[in-house]
Amino acid sequence: MFDHGKSGQSKSGKLDAGPSRRRRKISPETRKARMGFYADRLARALNLLAALSLKYGLTGFDAARRFAFSLSGQLLVMTFGFILIVEAVIVIPSLAADQKRWLDDTMRRAEIASQAIDTSVENTVSKQMSSQLLSSANVLYLAIEDGPRNYRLFDPNTVVPNQVMQLNRPRDNPIEDLRYLWAPWRTLMASEDRLIHVQAVPRVRSGQLIQIVVKAEPLKQVLKSSLLDMLRVSLGISFAAGVLVFAALSGFIVRPIRRLTRVIQTFRSNPEDPQLKAAHSNRRDEIGQIERELASMQEEVRNSLRSRARLAALGQAVSKINHDLRNMLTSARMASDRLSAVSDDPTVAKALPRLERALDRALSLATNVLTYGKSDEHAPQIQIINLKDLAEAAAEDSGLGLTAQSPEPVKFTLKASKGFHLEADPEQLHRLLVNLMRNARQAIELQPNRKSRGRVTLTAIKTADEVLLLVADNGPGIPEKIREKLFQPFTSSLTPGGSGLGLAIARELAQIHGGDVRLAATGAGGTTFEIKLPLKG
Repeated sequence: MFDHGKSGQSKSGKLDAGPSRRRRKISPETRKARMGFYADRLARALNLLAALSLKYGLTGFDAARRFAFSLSGQLLVMTFGFILIVEAVIVIPSLAADQKRWLDDTMRRAEIASQAIDTSVENTVSKQMSSQLLSSANVLYLAIEDGPRNYRLFDPNTVVPNQVMQLNRPRDNPIEDLRYLWAPWRTLMASEDRLIHVQAVPRVRSGQLIQIVVKAEPLKQVLKSSLLDMLRVSLGISFAAGVLVFAALSGFIVRPIRRLTRVIQTFRSNPEDPQLKAAHSNRRDEIGQIERELASMQEEVRNSLRSRARLAALGQAVSKINHDLRNMLTSARMASDRLSAVSDDPTVAKALPRLERALDRALSLATNVLTYGKSDEHAPQIQIINLKDLAEAAAEDSGLGLTAQSPEPVKFTLKASKGFHLEADPEQLHRLLVNLMRNARQAIELQPNRKSRGRVTLTAIKTADEVLLLVADNGPGIPEKIREKLFQPFTSSLTPGGSGLGLAIARELAQIHGGDVRLAATGAGGTTFEIKLPLKG
C-alpha cells in the first residue's frame, strides 16, 4: 500500500509553505510610494496637533489673562504676596535664632573643655591634650581671659579671622539687630573654608571673656536643614491659611460682586423687563447695601422709562395738536390784522389790541413748545459776532427800549468795551439773549405798584479762557420756592400764559457752545443771570 501522507506535507516530512507563504519582493517604487504616504499622514497629524495646541494654548492664555486681571486673580496674587511676607517675618528671625543657639551651644562646650586647663599643673596641657580638648568642643581656637590668667588652645594651622562676632549684642542698637538678622544668610552663602570668630562673656566658668573660632560649614549644614524644615512647615501652614482666606473672600465678596455684575449687565440689555431684579439677601454689610440700592435703582429707572414713554407719546400728540393750533392762531392773527385795517368801530379798535396780545402770547407758546420738542439743536455755526449789533437786535425783539426816549416801559443798556466781539452761533446766541431779556421785561412789567422805569443791562467781560455775559434787571427778583427748578422745562414760568421753557432753552443753547447759564444773584433789587461761553481757538 502506498501512504500519500497528509495534505501540504512533502516527502521529506516538512510542511510545504506553498506559493501563498512565499515572501514577495517589493519594488523600490512601491516602497518609496508607501514612505511618502506615511510621511504625508504624519505631517497631517503633526499639523493638526500644532493647530489644536495653538488653539487651546491661546484659549488657555486668554483665560489666564482674564483671571489675572479679574478680582479673583488680584485677590490670589495679594494672598500669596501676604504669605511671602509672613514667611519672611517667620523665617528670618527664626534662622538668626538657630545660628545664635548653635554658637551658644558651641561656646558652652568650649567653656566646659577649658575647665580642664584650670585643673592642670601651672595651667598648661600637652599638645595631645590640647587637640583633644579642641576636638571635644568642636572648635579650632579657644582663648580665655580671666584677670591675670590668660591662656589659649589653638591649632597651629588655624588663622584667626580679624572680624569678631559678639554673642552678647546690645538690645537697643538697630544696626546690631540688622547684623544679627543678616548673619545666618551670610553663613549660608559663605564658602566651605570660612571660619567664624566668636566672643562672649563666660557663663559656665569664671572669666571676663572667652573667644572661639569654629568652621562655618557645620553651622551651614544645620542652617540649611533648619531652613528647609521651617519652609516646609511654615509654607504648609501659610498655604492652608491662604487657601482658606482666599476661599472665604471669594465666597463672601467676589461671588456676590460677580452676581451683581451679571445683574447689571442683564439689566442694561433690557431695563424694562420687570423680571430682572437684583437678588435680595439678608446681609447687613456693604454688599447687602449695594444689593438693596441696586434693586431700588432698577425700580426707579423702570419708573423713569415708563414715565418717559408716556411723555414721548404725549409729546407726539401735543406736537401734532400744537402744529394745527399754531396754524389756526396764525390765521386768526391775519384776520385780526385785516379787521383792524378796515374797521372804524371804536369798540373794535379798543378790543383789537387785547386780542392781538392774546394771539401773540398763544403763538409764542406754540412756537416755544415746538422748538423745545425738537430732538436736539443743530451744531453751532461759529462766527465772529459784534456784540452791540446782536444785543440791540435781541433787545428790540424782546420789547425793550434802546434809548431813553423810547416808549417801551423797560430800557435796555449795554455795558461793553467799544468793538467788543465774540465767537458763537449768531442765531442761537440771539435766541438765548431774547429768552433772558423777555423774561426780565415780563417780570418788571408784572410788578405791581412800580414807579421807576424798568431796566435790563447786558454786561460783557472777556477773560483769558471765556466770555462772561451778565443779564441783569431791576425787577422784583425770583421767589425762593422756584429757584431749585429754575431751569427745568414747564416749571419755572411766573408769567400768565408762559410756557416755562425760556430758561431751559437758554441753558441748552449755552451748553451746546460748551458753556452754561446760571442764576448769579436775585433779590428785591433785581436778578442777574450769568452766561459763560468758552473762547474759541
